[in-house]
Amino acid sequence: MKIAIAQQNYSVGDFGKNATKISKAIFEAKNQNADLIVFPEMCLCGSFPFDLLQMNDFMETTMQVLQRIASESYGIAVMLGCPTYCEDEQETKVYDSAILIENGTITRRFNKKNLSHLESKYFKTDNEKNVFEWNKQKIAVCLGDDAPESENGITLCINIAAQTYKHGSKRECKQFANTSTPVIYVNQYGANTEVVYEGHSFVRNAQGETIIELPYFADGFAIYDTDKTYEPIKQEKPSDIALLHDALVMGIKDYFEKNGFKTATLGLSGGIDSAVVLSLAAEAIGSENIRVLLLPSEYSTSHSITDAEGLAKNLGVQYDIVPIKSTYSEALNALAPIFKDLPFSVAEENLQARIRGTLLMTLSNKLGNILLNTSNKSEVAVGYGTLYGDTNGSLSVLGDVYKTDVFRLARYINRDKEIIPEHTIIKPPSAELHPNQQDSDSLPNYDLLDKILYQYIECGKTQEEILSMGFDKEIVEKTTRLIKRCEFKRQQACPALRVSQKPFAERVIPLIAKF
Repeated sequence: MKIAIAQQNYSVGDFGKNATKISKAIFEAKNQNADLIVFPEMCLCGSFPFDLLQMNDFMETTMQVLQRIASESYGIAVMLGCPTYCEDEQETKVYDSAILIENGTITRRFNKKNLSHLESKYFKTDNEKNVFEWNKQKIAVCLGDDAPESENGITLCINIAAQTYKHGSKRECKQFANTSTPVIYVNQYGANTEVVYEGHSFVRNAQGETIIELPYFADGFAIYDTDKTYEPIKQEKPSDIALLHDALVMGIKDYFEKNGFKTATLGLSGGIDSAVVLSLAAEAIGSENIRVLLLPSEYSTSHSITDAEGLAKNLGVQYDIVPIKSTYSEALNALAPIFKDLPFSVAEENLQARIRGTLLMTLSNKLGNILLNTSNKSEVAVGYGTLYGDTNGSLSVLGDVYKTDVFRLARYINRDKEIIPEHTIIKPPSAELHPNQQDSDSLPNYDLLDKILYQYIECGKTQEEILSMGFDKEIVEKTTRLIKRCEFKRQQACPALRVSQKPFAERVIPLIAKF
């Protein structure tokens, strides 16, 4: 039996485009004499639909398009993922289903069992066995993290998934650890707003060895012949920083394409965060579609301007230098009767960031360039950024990337030639909001800070557990205190591409929590 696997990029609610992609893959599978073609979870409507699943017209359109796909499927069997209605008319939830189409007719439905906390809000679980016999095979069907049925005689497992990318994690598919049958795993790729899917579909033999592998973050199509013997693949996996780079580039690209945006802007400071964001954006949407502002103040160093100019020239990005010194002075003069003789403080520092944010948003409004936010996860975690200044933007590119990984990304971007000026990478990070300022004046060294943040956020460790690892008590207590205190900022932030194991967007923390 020949089984085709199709790895594609889908858009939430774009039924026409999704159906066209599915139809083209079905046509290709027919041309290669496949008996069955398998598509990912939720491919028909795009993932993840969230509250659209509770809208009648969304579900009705899903059913209509499913029938259209079925009508185009004569001569081949098709398995695809989509939400379906529950039989109980009083039930407000739907099923996350794998649909089997045979010769133009929908013949079977297999519903997801193992629901995440988010999925359980929308989907109803089902206890029916997801096993069927077809073409001399006894096949177990799984969705996402579902484990295959423990039934005798199963000869093949098919897993359709919508697996997100998580930096640094190893996708082990533990539900198949004790499975002694071949496994077909079909995943989608692409980004819908901030959610990033990785692709990397595969087929494993009965010994757990990978025999077919599709790429990360790209279209893929392959035929698996159950009667053929395959040699195991010994292909080396890309480095974790290469995958992070590709995930972010794809995230930016899909955000613009799927929202109908064409051009971008950002504030280019000469620092490493904006340098990495600009480099990624240039790769994603093209340098010709980006226009940046250099917004020096009286505290900006000359090398910050030259570093920013050097990067813009290396990438071929149009830039403008708009000094903010006079605007800053006028704002301070306007507030002088109120401030009187109060000493210089964070208020004056934040005013500079808010002036920059205002100018960038004005450029965005005037020219239609979407503003990209340049804050990183380390800063977001401890609130090291100005609300309505540094937090401005339509999409945060690095908001789920720790600062130490931002440095690694810069090195990766420069792997073949210098794009980001070396001085940008090696100089001490600084917001340049007062004379001789460095980030280390307010925060621990990023190497140390990120280790504490990782243990607290990604691993969920307590202060006591972190202290037992040898970290300084004062630094740990200050860091965790800042994380809790700055939740109000994060709840006002723009969407950030989710690439870590514990994105802030997936955390629900009450602002008044005293825990």
